[in-house]
Amino acid sequence: MAIFKRMLTFSRMYFDKFLISTFCMIVVGLLSPVMAYLIKPTIDEVFINKDINALQWISLSILAVFFFKNVCTYIQAVTMGYIGQRIVANIRNSLYESIQRQSLGFFTKNPTGILMSRITNDVVFIQSAVSETVAGVFRDFVAIVGYVGMLFYLDWKFAIVGIIIFPIVVYPIRRIGSAIHKTTTSTQVALGRISTLLQETIVGTRIVKAFGMEERENQRFAVENEKLFRLYFKALRTNSISSPLMDFLAGIGIATIISYGGYQVIAGNSTPGTFFAFLATLMLLYEPIKRLASANNTVQQGLSAAERVFEIMDQEPEITNHPQAVSLTVAPMTIEFRHVSFRYEEDYVLNDINLTIKSGEIIAFVGMSGSGKSTLLNLIPRFYEVSDGELLFDGVDIRLIKLESLRALVAMVTQQTFLFDDTIRNNIAYGNFDRSEDEITKSAIAANAHKFIMALPEGYNSVVGELGTKLSGGEKQRLAIARALLKDAPILILDEATSALDSESELEVQDALERLMVGKTTLVIAHRLSTIRKADKIVVLSKGRVVEVGSHEELWAKNGEYRHLHDLQFLLPK
Repeated sequence: MAIFKRMLTFSRMYFDKFLISTFCMIVVGLLSPVMAYLIKPTIDEVFINKDINALQWISLSILAVFFFKNVCTYIQAVTMGYIGQRIVANIRNSLYESIQRQSLGFFTKNPTGILMSRITNDVVFIQSAVSETVAGVFRDFVAIVGYVGMLFYLDWKFAIVGIIIFPIVVYPIRRIGSAIHKTTTSTQVALGRISTLLQETIVGTRIVKAFGMEERENQRFAVENEKLFRLYFKALRTNSISSPLMDFLAGIGIATIISYGGYQVIAGNSTPGTFFAFLATLMLLYEPIKRLASANNTVQQGLSAAERVFEIMDQEPEITNHPQAVSLTVAPMTIEFRHVSFRYEEDYVLNDINLTIKSGEIIAFVGMSGSGKSTLLNLIPRFYEVSDGELLFDGVDIRLIKLESLRALVAMVTQQTFLFDDTIRNNIAYGNFDRSEDEITKSAIAANAHKFIMALPEGYNSVVGELGTKLSGGEKQRLAIARALLKDAPILILDEATSALDSESELEVQDALERLMVGKTTLVIAHRLSTIRKADKIVVLSKGRVVEVGSHEELWAKNGEYRHLHDLQFLLPK
């Protein structure tokens, strides 16, 4: 119930509409048994006593009941539909905002497909539980109360016989609801796996085709799809048994009432009108009970989905602003790693890093793959939290600096180029949409991107496609560089920024970067050691530790790890 109450808390801001809908539901619920009651005077007064006046007022009453009932039904459906859709939209917004607040570590633990399934599939189940079921449950509950009251009003003995079967109905309904809750949870997990598989194979379609793995991916999808089919079919069987079971139990009740009530009419203890009105009321009573059984199944599905949604929403980001955090108003003069260590899970990736970076320096980081270069740079914008030691900006611990202030001072270009399915202009200006056309163009020119942009049919208005699929690797990388240049942040992080460029383009971009690095603190990871010789300082990492620090000439003369890396790259004997 706690989960369901939490779902309903999203409706508080629509309390006025909820009151209107509630009033209409009460009217509908109360008018339903009135229709059954009118059968009594219709038979007793019209068909048996031949009363023409009764025929007139009964006909008018039926018209009035149908009119008000259906008007209220329409108003209730529209208002509750609006509330339900708004609740779902609000939950979806809150969920997305919660995901956006999470640190990078969260995304390494939760696959993209799983998160997409939460926002799309799970929220749909919540929508059904809230917008379709809440109104129906309330309306049917009022109708049941009205029907039961009418049964006792018509004949209390008949009523006791008719509703004695009701407790027998409750137990199987609860069992069915519990089974559906479990099946829905398993179904949503399976949907998440399929979403992850789709995301991987669609984004990585070039790799799939390059290695001729289409058939294998078809088989993987078929296996997951078969699992999903079996879960859906299991839920279908469980859900489908509710209605036949209710009908069978209702049949027992109706057969009992006909036997008992018919005997009472024959014996003269009841009138035909009372008997048929009672029978009609009883039959109508089982309809909302059946709907409640079905609603229970839908609610269980919604609760299962809500548990998964709220599980994400309740996760606190690993990295947040400290209550006493301050803003950086100017670029830091020094960045200091003081005995810094970092681990993702149990194993340390960085160990006891001690390093001082001064303002305006160009620092290059080199090392074998997996040595910790990218991880080290990811600590500077605080994508990850330092596990041990301190990372200081002008003597201030990074954990005492506001995230938005810190990241405003950092621009990045990574080896994994990411572009949005948007125009080239918007991709360059991402995060800086207030910049002028002239500034965007200058950034593109500096990144050696302007020429190929203007060669496109729509120039800067050209859409790059999902992940920039309409562009070559070098073109995508140059747009990413232009985006970082436009930000003009005092700290520039280049993680293999020129790795996707051909030699000619790399020389042009490197020349532009060298001009723009003046006055900036630049941290570079370069694949080609030849591109970092002009760095003020080269930091050599091995197995998560700093093993050498110095200029190119100094490290070359040491004949150590840096010389070894250089020789490996150029295939020279050491």
